[in-house]
Amino acid sequence: MSAEAALRAARALHEPVMLAEVLSVLEPGRGGTFLDGTFGAGGYSVGLLEAGAGRVIALDRDPEAVARGREWAPAFEGRLEIVEGRFGDLAELVDGPLDGAVFDIGVSSMQIDEARRGFSFMKDGPLDMRMGSEGPSAAEIVNRAEEAALADIFFLYGEERASRRIARAIVAARADAPIETTRALAALVERCLPRPKPGWPHPATRVFQALRIAVNDELGELARGLSAAESLLAEGGILAVVSFHSLEDRIVKRFLRLRGGAAPGGSRHAPAAAGAAPAFEIITRKALEPGAAELARNPRARSAKLRAARRTGAPAGAVSATALGLPALSGAARGMR
Repeated sequence: MSAEAALRAARALHEPVMLAEVLSVLEPGRGGTFLDGTFGAGGYSVGLLEAGAGRVIALDRDPEAVARGREWAPAFEGRLEIVEGRFGDLAELVDGPLDGAVFDIGVSSMQIDEARRGFSFMKDGPLDMRMGSEGPSAAEIVNRAEEAALADIFFLYGEERASRRIARAIVAARADAPIETTRALAALVERCLPRPKPGWPHPATRVFQALRIAVNDELGELARGLSAAESLLAEGGILAVVSFHSLEDRIVKRFLRLRGGAAPGGSRHAPAAAGAAPAFEIITRKALEPGAAELARNPRARSAKLRAARRTGAPAGAVSATALGLPALSGAARGMR
């Protein structure tokens, strides 16, 4: 298959969320080098290049996404470089300066749709959830973690109020046989919770979200990736982040507020520290959300929020995990990641 044919096939399989809004804030028509920090199916990379970006560096920890992208990257005649790696390691993987960077946080639709990856309770498959090939799988966490550690993960990463009840049921079930498939875990969670009302999410939604975040250290990666982007963006460079649940959005909001000049616990009008100039100028005072037309085409976009900021000439700094509000797992739970 030619690069052009592979590109057409890739575009037919996936619609990037809030692409028009992302392109509007990133302004790729001014040229320069842009980062697509969560390449996935390549929708943002293609959009940036077609809108005038001189060069795009795309990053993804999923070797399958990298391999698919490299089939059609030649269609852009050297303007697209795809790098395999975590965006938390961005500073070691990519050279600046960058004129813009975009992150689409969380699991990609292509990963969700592949049952063998184990991300979705809607399709039966091995309970894996790893975006890359390293680290413990979701099955290893479910079958090895102590009850208290499981409850910690479900509550802090999934905001699941029945976390202890579910953890207790998992420990009892795995004493008879390991929990190895997505359907087995989903069925177990369903038995722990009331039957959902019409229109409510599946009872296992929060548990699956929590396990996926724990397996991939998604919130830690997000915090490290935001700081790395700050260090690599040129003055005037723009950072855009699309998130899909409240934990992610709170971290992005706090990062931009703190690095935009607000003191911890203060407002955007308070200086970050005596003598410290803000590293970002906030573009989106309120998060942007998908429009009605996009939601009609792509219901998966319903929880998306876009925040963006422009880099100033101030030196890059640092924000602690505590200041960003990253959930503090117990030692036992941290050891399972």
